[in-house]
Amino acid sequence: MLTTQYSPWLILVCLLVGAGYAALQYSAKAPWSRQLNYALAALRFAVVSFLCYLLLGPFIKSTTTHTEQPTVVLAVDNSQSVELFTPKNVLSQATSGLARLAETLRGKGFTVETRTLTSAPGRPARPDSLRFSAASTDLDQLLSGTRETYDGRNLAATVLLSDGLVNQGRSPAYSDFSFPIYSVAVGDTVPKRDLRLTGLTYNRVAFSGNKFPIEVELGFEGYAGGAATVELREGGRVLDSRRVALPAGRRRVRTTFQLTAPAPGKRRYEVRITPQPGEFTELNNARTAFIEIVKGKLRVLLAGAAPHPDLKALRAAILANDNFDLTLALPGVQPLKADADFDVAILHQLPAQGGLGNEILAQVKARKTPAFYVLGAQSDLAAYNQQGAGLTIQPRGAQTDEVTPLPNPGFARFATDEESARRFAQYPPAPVPFGDYRLGSGAEAALWQQVGRVPTQKPLLVFGGPQDRRQATLLTDGSWQWRLSEAVAHDDRPEAYDRLVIRTLQLLTQNANKKRLDVYPTQDAFGTQDDVTLGAETYNAVFERLYNQKIDLTLTDAKQQTRRFSFANAEDGSPLHLGPLPAGLYKYQARATLGGQAQQDKGELLVQAQPLEALESKADHNLLAQLSRRSGSRLYYPSQLDKLAQDIEKANYKPVISAEEDLKDLINLKWIFFVILAFLTVEWAVRKYSGSV
Repeated sequence: MLTTQYSPWLILVCLLVGAGYAALQYSAKAPWSRQLNYALAALRFAVVSFLCYLLLGPFIKSTTTHTEQPTVVLAVDNSQSVELFTPKNVLSQATSGLARLAETLRGKGFTVETRTLTSAPGRPARPDSLRFSAASTDLDQLLSGTRETYDGRNLAATVLLSDGLVNQGRSPAYSDFSFPIYSVAVGDTVPKRDLRLTGLTYNRVAFSGNKFPIEVELGFEGYAGGAATVELREGGRVLDSRRVALPAGRRRVRTTFQLTAPAPGKRRYEVRITPQPGEFTELNNARTAFIEIVKGKLRVLLAGAAPHPDLKALRAAILANDNFDLTLALPGVQPLKADADFDVAILHQLPAQGGLGNEILAQVKARKTPAFYVLGAQSDLAAYNQQGAGLTIQPRGAQTDEVTPLPNPGFARFATDEESARRFAQYPPAPVPFGDYRLGSGAEAALWQQVGRVPTQKPLLVFGGPQDRRQATLLTDGSWQWRLSEAVAHDDRPEAYDRLVIRTLQLLTQNANKKRLDVYPTQDAFGTQDDVTLGAETYNAVFERLYNQKIDLTLTDAKQQTRRFSFANAEDGSPLHLGPLPAGLYKYQARATLGGQAQQDKGELLVQAQPLEALESKADHNLLAQLSRRSGSRLYYPSQLDKLAQDIEKANYKPVISAEEDLKDLINLKWIFFVILAFLTVEWAVRKYSGSV
């Protein structure tokens, strides 16, 4: 549609202007014929009229319509349990029926796409090439991901093929979905004769020489009234074996092994149920426990200038971890004994104004014990600056800023996970000294200060100090509010705060004898589906950080098979990605040349097998029926897929027609300029050729 910004009656004025211009130009006698004169006058009339018309601001209004056919998503639970516990003929009927369903719906004008638990975003799977290999099942993520991917599109329905067994994430029964879910049930609701290890409970750290338990939970079907043999093994050697009664009327029993922790190191223990005749599968008969044996508990001194809520928060965070022993000291209230032994000290508002607690500082300094300073209103900042903690503070009066913690992404010694970062952002503001901060050589900030919604690069938690005495500093005495608010918001589980305190103490003690090459796993243990990652740090002779250094790494498994990697430690702290690894205890050795000197480091990492898909054999069709019923649909079986196609067609899902309007100014079309230029050029050339002056 062609229209203008002004009244269309003005088009007549444009025509009159063009006619008047042409009449004025060609009314006099000309040296060419009358027919040619009329033609040139018409050409001039057209050009002038059109130029006047352009002054009215004409524009083209176009409307484009798009028709989006209804989309049906085939959401397939391609987990191992589906193939393991579904009869082969039923599974074959289901997969071939899905392919036939897709073709039928496409023939009816539907768009059909397939998603699985393992399909990558933007790369839909094909129903005729399904592989049931997913090691875990998260149906809520599968359906929620479908909802997010097709948000704003014409998603008519989702066909969910599953056995209803969920072992990851939350149950989809607690989520709301805005599209119909046509569930197709596979699996088997008849329990199989099976013995399985449904759980191991143990502490991941034990102390050398101490006894520690491994509690075993055993599930059974079809063997009630009998007994099963459970063995505890290490490296093929049977450490303990016992017969466990399987009482009638129950499906699970527990038994406990007691072990004495051997020499320090990482230990791999395997608990196995001896297979019995008629057992459906042996895949769930064994589980592995990885336990780190350490020399003893880490001894922590918690010393404060005066009673304070921070002391209670720090004490609670430390005692929540079984790997720590705590000694509390308060000048004049609970003095520090001369023979007290500790590996790391938390100095709350010490050094203090007036010299309070100087005897504690002297004892910590004399032992060269790693120290964690917590600054507050009673702190003597001038005395603190002399401690060599890697941070110098020049306060501006008694003024303070109210800040919340902001993780520094460039700090690589310990990573802050997304959940902890979210919790940090919800902490109430805490006071810090307002002034100028200067980091010393080798010092790093693990947390920045965020003032309101404004992130800054002022330090909040700093690691520094000389190499023989590592130190850390937290610039607020209001962190007790953080732990309290997190406990209230998260069911009395302030995990982010506690983890921050524990990691700070661990980092201080681990760095007491710093290596120039330090390679370490980024997690205590990995699953077989995880991307195994290693962090790396390199230092020069005076222990300043180096980056982009070539590091060669050799990884050796329990069978003495080796893998070799070569990488460089990047400035952004990105780790070395080894990818998923089979379950087991791996040893690694790293080598690098730093400043012309050969350096090496070694360690161990754990990869744990989690046979989640073999733990439950009885399909949960009730969950599938509930999902379908809540969305206005019903449950189907593989033999009813043709009926499912008919029901989707009867639902009469409509295409969505959308219209898009586009306004384009006529004067912006380049080809109009060239047309006008051509007309004027033709007129000029004809006049010259015919003898015009």
